[in-house]
Formats: sequence, C-alpha cells, structure tokens
Amino acid sequence: MTFDLIELLPAGWREAILPHIKPDRLASLSAFVDAEYRTATVYPPLADLFAAFRLCQPEAARVLILGQDPYHKEGQAHGLSFSVRQGVPVPPSLRNVFKELHDDLGVPVPAQGDLTGWAEQGVLLLNAVLTVRAGKPGSHANQGWEEFTDAVIRALDAKQSRVVFVLWGGYARKKVGLVTAPQHVVLEAGHPSPMNPRGFLGSRPFGAINKALADAGLAEVRWSLS
Repeated sequence: MTFDLIELLPAGWREAILPHIKPDRLASLSAFVDAEYRTATVYPPLADLFAAFRLCQPEAARVLILGQDPYHKEGQAHGLSFSVRQGVPVPPSLRNVFKELHDDLGVPVPAQGDLTGWAEQGVLLLNAVLTVRAGKPGSHANQGWEEFTDAVIRALDAKQSRVVFVLWGGYARKKVGLVTAPQHVVLEAGHPSPMNPRGFLGSRPFGAINKALADAGLAEVRWSLS
C-alpha cells in the first residue's frame, strides 16, 4: 500500500501545511516517492526524509535556509539542506558557506558539516525537492515536491512572528513571491556552489540574519558548530 507522506510529518507541521496544498497533488507525490524508495536507491534514507521538520517545529522556526535538492552521493544527504553527517567530507558548497560565515562573523571554520546545531535553534534547513535518485541530481524535480515545500513556505509566511527567509541561488530565489507578510525578511544571494564564482561570497548573510532577528526581539542564532 502506498504510504501517506503527510502522515510521516510531525503533527505540528502536518497541521501547518495541509491548508496550503491540494490533496490530489499530495497523493500523487506520495505514490511517486513510495515507488522510488521501493525500486531505486534514493537519498536521503527514508528515516531521514523529514529530519528538518523533526528538529525544527513550526512554532520554533525563525529562519529558513532553502536549498535545491539533496546531495546525490552515498552517505551525504540526511534530511537537512547543505548538511552532511559528522565524518563525511564537507562538500564544496558547504565549504563556501563556512568560508562566508568566517568572513562575516569571524566564526571558526567548522571541521565537520553537520548542521543539526543550527536546526535545533529554529533554522529550518529545507530543500525545494526533498528526495533524489542516487547519482542523478534533479531527478525528482517536477514530481510534486515543489508544491509541498511551497506549502511549507506559505505556512511560515502565515506566522505572526518574524521569519527570515534565506534564498540562495536562482532556484531558491524564485520562491520570493511566496513571502508576503510585512513582518518577515527575505535575504537573497547567489548559490554557494564553487560553480557560481560570484554572488554568494561577500553577501554576509549570517550577520544580516541575526540583525533581522534582533530587530524583531528574537534571539540571534549561535552559528558556531564547535
């Protein structure tokens, strides 16, 4: 029997997302994801699919960092955008994120790439597409994940307290129109990939995120992973 994706979500997110997504699209996405996990190697592992949502409940979410789709190599993706588990080599895009963090706030460059510590502080590390076939980047695009994660963004936009939406790269920046409430802040920059030689490095997003939070009376994020 096809599993129901919405039933795998933590209850708080389930209630937040359902008003913003069509049931037929959710059913179609559930069927697609179920078939992919049963017939192919898919990342992240199913147990990690909604890790970002378990670590950062909607009432705690105050920052969204939006990626594109999960890492497609074995052992990398674990349900948090840009993040890899301890012991896994830090990917090039994340190395650039850490370089910018150091240049922005003087935070020492972490020796490992597990961003769980950010998620536990209310940073939702979300990809626009939440699954991918092994070795095939972008393979699960246009199957319904985009509508699902658009619903997440709309749910955050409906919050009364400030959320800082961090959109890196052209794919993420297309979502800017989903943020409409005046209490929120949107920060845009190029993608941190080394394939993008300009537009990210020098954008100083981390200080800007903390300023936007402080301006709204919210606690700043402790970005150090040490």
